[in-house]
Amino acid sequence: MRIIARSTLKKFWEENPTAEQPLLAWADEAENADWQTPQQLKEQYRNASILGDKRFVFNIKGNDFRLIVDIEYKFSLVFVIWIGSHNEYDKIDAKNIEYVKNN
Repeated sequence: MRIIARSTLKKFWEENPTAEQPLLAWADEAENADWQTPQQLKEQYRNASILGDKRFVFNIKGNDFRLIVDIEYKFSLVFVIWIGSHNEYDKIDAKNIEYVKNN
């Protein structure tokens, strides 16, 4: 899979250094994956939450951080939508939040 908006991950771990290694590990696994269905992703990440056919939430560093992605299976793309702390996650609408590019 190809990760789109990987810079969002980098910006996050620069501000939250304890997230760097877990995010790098997740990115490596995602880039080496070939998910064709939500069920295939769930086989690899049992703790990932399915929010729709394309939207998933991953627990990063145990459950310290949450990562929301949209997946385009047909094109092998994983689009990073949002990442934040568990507390921040509880304050957003994970199903409807949209990517906001930060300069």
